[in-house]
Amino acid sequence: MNTRTDLIVVGAGIVGLAHAYEAQRRGLTVRVIERDWAPNGASIRNFGHACITAQAGDLLPIAYRSRAGWLAASKDAGFWGREAGALVVARSEVEMAVIEQLRAERGETVQVQTAAQVRERFGAGADPDPTIIGGGFMPDDLRVDPRTAAPTLGRWLAEQERVTIEWGTAVGGFSGNTVSTSRGDFEADKIIVCVGHDLDYLFPDVAAKYEVTRCSLQMALAPAPTGYDLESAVLSGTSMNRYDAFTLMPGHAALLSELTANTPDLIDMGANVMFTRRPDGTVLLGDSHVYSDTMPPFMEAEITDRLVREISTIIGRPLPIIQNWQGIYASSPQTSLLDEQVTSVIRTISVTSGIGMTLSFGIAAETLDSL
Repeated sequence: MNTRTDLIVVGAGIVGLAHAYEAQRRGLTVRVIERDWAPNGASIRNFGHACITAQAGDLLPIAYRSRAGWLAASKDAGFWGREAGALVVARSEVEMAVIEQLRAERGETVQVQTAAQVRERFGAGADPDPTIIGGGFMPDDLRVDPRTAAPTLGRWLAEQERVTIEWGTAVGGFSGNTVSTSRGDFEADKIIVCVGHDLDYLFPDVAAKYEVTRCSLQMALAPAPTGYDLESAVLSGTSMNRYDAFTLMPGHAALLSELTANTPDLIDMGANVMFTRRPDGTVLLGDSHVYSDTMPPFMEAEITDRLVREISTIIGRPLPIIQNWQGIYASSPQTSLLDEQVTSVIRTISVTSGIGMTLSFGIAAETLDSL
């Protein structure tokens, strides 16, 4: 077996697979090393929402570059992907003001919606909350199915001539250009480590430097109401409290004050009340956020119940739960994107703010540019 490639990628989550995809597009040989037998972490436990428009600062051009990568990968690998956009609903004048402020800054990438336009987007399969007074539509946002996108990309990559994926293979250590694993040693000119919140298992000093911890979220799945076929992600006022493009608006302080006064329980659980419809007719619902170095596996039923009640109010239909789960991703108070050159050969990359699906292909393109 040829044990040397141009590039080794450790980790087959969406960030790692995006690096492998970009590398093979550029004619490099690449080996992906993954301890599981398929993507099984945060990459399949999210909304499938590439939240392009709501990024800010240096992350915004990375997000748009990622958008192009998602569309290319969807076409090549054949997974479901849609230029479906995202709809932010506003249920108060304060929320509407933040949307209008972002529209003033971003132009047509944020389209202000009336209450009637929001209702029209929801369609006949919903009866939206009558308190909705308007919203904002972000046409550049993308949708993929998180249950199938990364697994399909992984299978497609494994069939490509320049790609090898070592599934079920644990990394034991690094030495120079060599990665020692449970299936032997592998060498490469460059090594990129994309293991998310498990960075502390392989490079504890790097994780400590950036104060990386784990963020746990609770999500649920319900059948879509009959006739509800909106493919756009739907966000709420709590979403505007979590994405940088909104939090940087002058009206954010008033928004946070209003949310804290009206829905303190949602603020306490770090809620991002949003939902997205999958192509199989189910709806992904969520989510909450808690932080810890070691994350207990136990989920609080009341948190999921509260999130589902809020979403049922927005969509105007009851949502019977058929699944719920815990997602875990890396978080750092210092940065949203951890990119550390450990040695001249080894580089660690972790998205540390819950926007790995959004940034993955843009990060990969920039990484490959710099090799």
